[in-house]
Amino acid sequence: MDRDLTEPTSDLAAEVAELARRYRRANGPVIRLVNRLGGAFEAQLSALPESVRSQIERVTAQALEASYGVAARTPDLGPRGPMAAVIASGAAGGAGGLPTAVAELPVTVTLFLNAIRAEARAAGFDPNEDWVRAECLQVFSAGSPLKQDDGVNTSFIGSRLALTGSAVQNLIAAIAPKLAAVLGQKLAAQAIPVLGAVSGATLNAAYLAFYREVARVRFALLKLAEEHGTEAVEAEFRLAATPPKVIRA
Repeated sequence: MDRDLTEPTSDLAAEVAELARRYRRANGPVIRLVNRLGGAFEAQLSALPESVRSQIERVTAQALEASYGVAARTPDLGPRGPMAAVIASGAAGGAGGLPTAVAELPVTVTLFLNAIRAEARAAGFDPNEDWVRAECLQVFSAGSPLKQDDGVNTSFIGSRLALTGSAVQNLIAAIAPKLAAVLGQKLAAQAIPVLGAVSGATLNAAYLAFYREVARVRFALLKLAEEHGTEAVEAEFRLAATPPKVIRA
């Protein structure tokens, strides 16, 4: 009996459609609220001292570079450990207002990256392989919880980078502005002492949930690419993740 050649394509389309649905729903209620209040947060961010605003991207890049090495040496915190840790980190960072919020950034970025590495491991990849380490970093550029950046980077499946020192620097330089925009919103919310502790804990939890879900989708797609090929999976995901165009009469 001849094999039905349409079946693998149908199965792949269904699996990718489910992953695209999960990606679209990665934003939880807290992030949706933040996006609705985006103007207020942006005004609060612009009210921060210029020295602080210019520092955010620099600190973010430094945090990414440091956590890239530190996360590899950090033990797996289990399924609930990362959430508890980022909540505690956010609360501690916001308790003292802006100075402690800035100081908290490297800890939070490391915890985010540690959780992303755990998702790579759960999908069957070795997070210590260079190309997987690159994929872990690129989760931060695969999409963003911010409303103004609701697109998704689909040109990543199978892009197994050889991470030389310069390649890591270039990758971090490309990612840092995007992550800094997210963390800048968080810093603005944490700028008020005591109240900032609640904001920091809440936003850390929401952002961790977002990036962890994006990582699950990303590594699931990479797993499918090993079976079905890069081009087929990338095409299916781009199709499933792109909202249909609204045609007005």
